[in-house]
Amino acid sequence: MIKIDKKNKFISVFNPNTGFYIRTGVIKDGKDTGKDPFMASFPELLDIGIMQTCVCAHKCNVDCYQKAIEESGKNMSIKNFESILKQSKGKLFQVALGGRGDVDTHENFEEIVKLCRKYNIVPNFTTSGFLMTKEKANICKKYCGAVAISEHFADYTEKALNLLLESGVKTNIHYVLSNKSIDTAINRLKNNSFKYGINAVIFLLYKPVGFGIEENMLNHNDSRVKKFFELISKGNYHHKIGFDSCSCSGIVNFSNNINSNSLDFCEGARYSGYIDANMNMMPCSFANQNSDWFVSLKKYTIQEAWDSEIFEKFRYSLRNSCNKCKDRQKCAGGCPLINQITLCNRKERKFKSL
Repeated sequence: MIKIDKKNKFISVFNPNTGFYIRTGVIKDGKDTGKDPFMASFPELLDIGIMQTCVCAHKCNVDCYQKAIEESGKNMSIKNFESILKQSKGKLFQVALGGRGDVDTHENFEEIVKLCRKYNIVPNFTTSGFLMTKEKANICKKYCGAVAISEHFADYTEKALNLLLESGVKTNIHYVLSNKSIDTAINRLKNNSFKYGINAVIFLLYKPVGFGIEENMLNHNDSRVKKFFELISKGNYHHKIGFDSCSCSGIVNFSNNINSNSLDFCEGARYSGYIDANMNMMPCSFANQNSDWFVSLKKYTIQEAWDSEIFEKFRYSLRNSCNKCKDRQKCAGGCPLINQITLCNRKERKFKSL
């Protein structure tokens, strides 16, 4: 799949079979300048929160950033979901399905992932795996690009991983890095003891959002943070390792031997956006409890939301923060929503927001 972005002067390529994605630099006079394009004219990834109900609320060992409870509203309807796909056909490579609960427990789970393929969009999703079954795993194999199991440090985590791997699904682990979990992460990396057979471990930086609290945030002065990223730099694991873009500052400040071409800072409102079950679109899923960031898709199109002042406000800090730092093109000053999670204490650090 090839997309030419005439407005921002770059080309992006996505392989729906392997998940391989690459984009050129800004093209000028027919040549790649090597300068990264700041954004796309339409999101290349949409994070769609189809869930409002959660089967494992209060049973799991993570601080849910969506404040999930058993019943908190209706899940996204098929009609609304398909309206997103219709607007995105030919413009969007893939979707990440999520929300306040496990996607595989949606009442129309199979129809949803099947619809994505109808519109030539690859569905991926994250789940606790609490109610994962062999039947659901086979559906994932048939329609999904990849499935991530959130590390809940529970027996159902292992069970879900086994079901997906046995069905031949490209399976990742999503591991939230916090004060509570970093020691275990370090030990697993030291011993190369993450589940054998998985495709990748994706580390996600803890945020004090929803049920999250500031005491569980990582601090750039914590020696364990340096130790963790040093282990990442050494590599040589039986699985791939990835990060959310929120972690860029940690990679920039504490890692070496990492190919800088593999790094990209916050893609919110640049290459991705989030849509909740109530059809509110926002730059990032971590804005889900702040209506100041919402653009209603009941009133506006996805394109209008993408081009709105609200999304441009989010981009402002990414364009202007830390403008004297030599590494700003890799980090852009960190998170526009919760800047205190940024793992940096450089003197050049200067966060800007509207």
